[in-house]
Amino acid sequence: MPRWLPRAMVLALALYACFQLGNWAFHQLVGLLLNILIAFFLALAIEPAVGRMAAHGMRRGLATFLVFIGVLATGVGFVVLLGSMLAGQIVEMVEDFPKYLDQVINWINQTFHTELSRVEVQDSVLNSDWLRKYVQNSATGVLDVSATVLGGLFKLLTIFLFSFYFAADGPRLRRALCSVLPPARQAEVLRAWEIAVDKTGGYIYSRGLMALISGVAHYVLLLILDVPYAPALAVWVGLISQFIPTIGTYLAGALPMLIAFTVNPWYALWVLGFVVVYQQFENYVLQPKLTAKTVDIHPAVAFGSVVAGTALMGAVGALIAIPAIATLQAFLGAYVKRYAVTDDPRVHGRQPRRKGTSALVRMWRTLRHEPRQVSRTDRTPPPSDDDI
Repeated sequence: MPRWLPRAMVLALALYACFQLGNWAFHQLVGLLLNILIAFFLALAIEPAVGRMAAHGMRRGLATFLVFIGVLATGVGFVVLLGSMLAGQIVEMVEDFPKYLDQVINWINQTFHTELSRVEVQDSVLNSDWLRKYVQNSATGVLDVSATVLGGLFKLLTIFLFSFYFAADGPRLRRALCSVLPPARQAEVLRAWEIAVDKTGGYIYSRGLMALISGVAHYVLLLILDVPYAPALAVWVGLISQFIPTIGTYLAGALPMLIAFTVNPWYALWVLGFVVVYQQFENYVLQPKLTAKTVDIHPAVAFGSVVAGTALMGAVGALIAIPAIATLQAFLGAYVKRYAVTDDPRVHGRQPRRKGTSALVRMWRTLRHEPRQVSRTDRTPPPSDDDI
């Protein structure tokens, strides 16, 4: 056996053990890493506001605290308003549920010529096995729901804590990062940081603008249908549909449908149809154009980045995909050498003009056996003296 073989085997086993340990540690910390990534982009989003307040002489820690207090107060007030509204509507819907059930039963009896009664339907539902099993499963799943809620609150607290540190200690973090890099690399890092702040702010601006448009559109619909609490519901639809990716649209549309059902069950179908149609309009028309103008990326790239981010990291990837791609594109654009484009009609979307008669005219003349008119470019030049 060669002398180096045992040492090579020990080294290979050590490297494999380090790889397995790193893989295990990464899978254990992937949740924390995602929370830190969200916190970093949240800090980039509030960086312009914190920077303006710090430029007027306020300490960055106090400025960051005030910005977070404003965001938290707005969110809590919005949740309390919608919670009180939702509780009142649920109580009203429960009180009027027998009336709605009578309307549905009467419609079924008139349409399908049946003889159903509300008492029979209530008895069959209350005495059914599936309802008993559902109540039992719900009772056993209370602890799981509580654990999920507590875990979500802990993640939210972690994100806010890291984002506060990133925003309040932004200059210190940049100095620490630049201290381990040569001067040429320091300028590149600072430029990348500035680009990330601009693109993330543009993304938040585009989301806010789409939330405003969505809220106004749904407010007009709810106002036409005479649904109560139309302004609050419009704000709910605008914010939830834009700032909660993937499932935000369905969460946003469920509440207006519930409130519309308390007014008229058919109004819930109108709201559902409008939500579906508007969502298609927003996905394929409104969102790509606004994102392309505010974040400065192509609509197809914006749509593809959201799909790719969702496939890689789920809802988190869908939320940060567009600002991340916009930052990367803007940063790499500074190092790509560009040349002057040739003055060709095909570059500007125009077809070049062809000399002579068109193919359709030549085909028509061939079918009619007409002699072809020789154009000036097709005529044979006269022979020269050398040819003679």
